[in-house]
Amino acid sequence: MVLQLHRLDRFKSVFCVLGLAVLVSGCSSWMGESEEPPLPGERLAVLSLQSTIEPDPGLTDQKVVLPQPQVQEDWPQNGGVPSHSLQHLAFDNDTMKQQWSSSIGTGSLDEDLLLNQPVVAKGVIFTIDADAEVRAFSAKTGKQIWDVDIAPDQEGDSTLLGSGLAYADGMVYATTGFAEVVAIDAATAEVKWRTTLTAPMRAAPTVRGGRVFVITVDNQTVALNAYSGEILWNHRGASEGATFIGGASPAVDQGVVISAYSTGELYALRVENGQVIWSDTLASAGRTDAVSAIADIRGLPVIDNDLVIATSNSGLTVAIDLRTGVRLWELEEGGIQSPWVAGNYVFLLSNTNDLIALQRRSGRVKWVSTLPRYVDPEDQSEAMVWTGPVLAGDRLIVGNEQGQVETISPYDGKVLGTDTLPGPVTLPPVVAGDMLYFLTANATLVAYR
Repeated sequence: MVLQLHRLDRFKSVFCVLGLAVLVSGCSSWMGESEEPPLPGERLAVLSLQSTIEPDPGLTDQKVVLPQPQVQEDWPQNGGVPSHSLQHLAFDNDTMKQQWSSSIGTGSLDEDLLLNQPVVAKGVIFTIDADAEVRAFSAKTGKQIWDVDIAPDQEGDSTLLGSGLAYADGMVYATTGFAEVVAIDAATAEVKWRTTLTAPMRAAPTVRGGRVFVITVDNQTVALNAYSGEILWNHRGASEGATFIGGASPAVDQGVVISAYSTGELYALRVENGQVIWSDTLASAGRTDAVSAIADIRGLPVIDNDLVIATSNSGLTVAIDLRTGVRLWELEEGGIQSPWVAGNYVFLLSNTNDLIALQRRSGRVKWVSTLPRYVDPEDQSEAMVWTGPVLAGDRLIVGNEQGQVETISPYDGKVLGTDTLPGPVTLPPVVAGDMLYFLTANATLVAYR
């Protein structure tokens, strides 16, 4: 049975802009609904869900060839691995059946929001709810193993507004809206250390090589010692008054940290000291309306071998050489979802609800599949918000806040199947071993095999 929520538009948090929320009609603020009556006159959509992107005719006869599916036993970080490049995951979509569901606590029903995926390691799923309660569940049965409240005692009932997790070497690391990074023993739930930073965090941490990398809401990248919580270095980007709620976890690989800021700035930093290797800005000059003019990079940047793939809300997707910072190609299409790289293809979900297959080395468009753009297609009064994609078992998996999940062929963009979950889908699924996990906005963790 699909859970009917009293205000589904609360979960369109990605379109609620801090600093500009009062200017955007039709978007409920995370602080609550305005009591002011609507202004008279014709109401026009802030986001024009019209796309002009077309497949490249020169690619018509070229077939999409993908790497063979590989089993990913764990999903220890946001985006699966520190580089955010998972290629093609193994999963049997044809026999998929729900195995169990469990509540992880408080969901995105009031002021706080679920902004990041759960993580999976060593047969255990770790979650953090909208009240900063971290829980561990059996990946096979969904039975809760332990829970711990990591909110500071002095915070009381103050708003958390986002938090995230990562697992490494027997430890669970949490970032919070209370401006703290917390390390928890994965076996005992004991808090080992907590470090207070100068600003809150909305994005999950990234952990690699004994270091924890986090990005704060005021565009700082901070590297901490994973064993002690000591701050090793920090990098500060420019400040931005208007951003989306949420953020992008840094990508880390080959001694490089890729940090994406709400200004649209993309920085390549040295892991050991935070020194800038190169930088770029993903802002599109052709955007004029209030929302799409925001260059925020909310989707995870991806390090795939020698390339960095990133997309911004203002309508620009780029491929950049990891070592030199040279931009190899750009596409005037973007969004707030993470691009998925597999073999010679990049799969991108745009702000116009177009699922796009691009050639990795050239940026040329192989195919475009348009997902439903409105909850009510006839009235066109409420924009549909989709999340994803995740490539598993020869299927691209996407979901929306109506609780619908679609599987789409990565080879031609055709819809292969549709399912319904017991709550809004605002986060991409997680694949670990032979299981697929969804965390809905009402804090229901659902497992499929």
